[in-house]
Amino acid sequence: MTISKLTSDKVKERADIVEVVGDYVPLKKKGQNMWACCPFHGEKTPSFSISPAKQIYKCFGCGKAGDPIQFVMDIEGIGFQEAIRHLAGKYGIEVEEDEARTPEQNLEQNERESLFIALNFAKDFFVKNLQTDEGRSIGLSYFKERGFSPQIIDKFDLGYALDGWDNLLKSAKAAGFEEDILLKAGLILQKEGDPSRLYDRFRGRVTFAIHNISGKPIGFGARILTKDKNQPKYINSPETPIYHKSDVLYGMFQAKKAIRDLDNCFLVEGYTDVISMHLSGIENVVSSSGTSLTEGQIKLIKRFTNQVTVLYDGDAAGIKASIRGIDLLLEGGLNVKAVVFPDGDDPDSYSRKVGTQAFQDYLKNHSRDFIGFKIGLYQEEFERDPIRKAEVIREIVQSIGKIPDPIIRSVYAKEASGLLQIEEEIIHAELNKSLIKSQKDHFQKAKDEVEAEEKLEELISTSAQVSFIEKLSIHEREILRLMSLYSAESLDEEGKTVLEYLLSETLETKFQTANYERIYNLFRGLISTDKKLDLKGLLNTFPGESKNEIIDLVQQRWEVSAHWTGRHGILVPTEKDDLAISSYRALLWYKKRYVEKLMAEASMNIKSSEGSNEDFEKILVLQSIYLEVKKIQVLLSKELGIVIG
Repeated sequence: MTISKLTSDKVKERADIVEVVGDYVPLKKKGQNMWACCPFHGEKTPSFSISPAKQIYKCFGCGKAGDPIQFVMDIEGIGFQEAIRHLAGKYGIEVEEDEARTPEQNLEQNERESLFIALNFAKDFFVKNLQTDEGRSIGLSYFKERGFSPQIIDKFDLGYALDGWDNLLKSAKAAGFEEDILLKAGLILQKEGDPSRLYDRFRGRVTFAIHNISGKPIGFGARILTKDKNQPKYINSPETPIYHKSDVLYGMFQAKKAIRDLDNCFLVEGYTDVISMHLSGIENVVSSSGTSLTEGQIKLIKRFTNQVTVLYDGDAAGIKASIRGIDLLLEGGLNVKAVVFPDGDDPDSYSRKVGTQAFQDYLKNHSRDFIGFKIGLYQEEFERDPIRKAEVIREIVQSIGKIPDPIIRSVYAKEASGLLQIEEEIIHAELNKSLIKSQKDHFQKAKDEVEAEEKLEELISTSAQVSFIEKLSIHEREILRLMSLYSAESLDEEGKTVLEYLLSETLETKFQTANYERIYNLFRGLISTDKKLDLKGLLNTFPGESKNEIIDLVQQRWEVSAHWTGRHGILVPTEKDDLAISSYRALLWYKKRYVEKLMAEASMNIKSSEGSNEDFEKILVLQSIYLEVKKIQVLLSKELGIVIG
């Protein structure tokens, strides 16, 4: 189905950038804008800026920029239509379709949207199978034995894959899905040795739908219920264009609100652990689905909280094998605690054994920070062996060294000193060695980057080394920035807008930077339609690439501190206070640079003519052109208050 323009317009009008971005990352107000660590690239210092007034976002680290719709497209990896549907659901806007589309037309949409449609069909198919005779006797019985209520089954889209060769394949083809999409979605397989023979990937298993952060099915985990030694206990969807295991945590869609509200995320191992904790009234829980923790999964947690509590099964050997995950969490800037269940138990079995209240009490009373947890884990070993104690101290120090915050590092070093009964100075000395060793390459890389940046700054600031085109580009950008920010603002009593004034003064010139010339021509086309649009109107009108470039133009990293006006009572005039002067000076600078470019071209023509057989009169003409342009340059410089020789 194609979403109507009316629905798109309602979403654009209603969607608030702070509310939309706030669903994914915690925001902090600084000045007029909101700031966060960018959800699109790893960083420790916030460079992701959200402007409530302009309804745009921009990351000054990776360059990502856009409006609320673009943010949803980027963060979810979906197309425009899906982003509109997502936001319409968030704001309770009824989605109107322009016209019905056949299954074949649906599959003509981009591949990602087709995969979402196919996986949602499979999810519904597995859920409905629970109502068949086979599904009730096997799948539903298993869920009831685990104590899963109908509400929980519905909440997590639990289902059952019938024990047949191609039940899903037949139903999907009957609904209009092509085999190619079903293969790419990981729902069916090709028989080895005979690719023409296709069959269901999931057969005779209960299914656990894996959702992305907005709730769309992107894959499945499936558990076998028979004791077949030739079959793995669990099988999972393969990597697909919309399912990257290293970036997904099971249960995050159901948990994200609780994680943000409670400022803590419980991390468990399996699907049933997540579901059992929900049954115990604990919703801020996710699972790595039995795989080693990855950097992408850590970044996903960090969108919602900085606090993680890792829940370990009561198996000392298994804990020691998986403890590297704690170091990864620390390195990602998260504060880590841990809980260990009694030997032989996991979150699922223990919650069913003791009941809801006792389970919640156990989590509260047995949560330890990672230092106490690690030391307790190895205590019996190092009490018997002094050499082992030295090894444990080094392991603890290495973990502390992963923490990016120096103050938190210092606090943990003091705690480790007390628990290990060793002088704090020794801990700090070992910590310094570890930090120097691990960060040597990082410092060298940073040093190289700083030197490169300093050289670039020096190059830009030295006018003799910068081409006239590059200098002109700076002022072309400034003209476009004013056009974008204040296009509909009036400059005089006659109602002439900033856009009309700047265009009328630059129509005889041509922008030298290709991207800026393209945007300039869009503004010129806007004048011909007699439309007066503010920034939001421009972003809704201009095409995607140009829209992002305009956001890059208008979003400023720095702003005047509120302390000047609030605390010190100093009035700091803003650009908008006198747009006439701002626009006039921007034009003067642009024209000055344009004239300097013309002078450089004239000078080159004179030099090339002097070395050739050009007649004397032509050289005189070129010289007179140069002198006339020079006069204009002097006048412009004088108007700008610049003294030139």
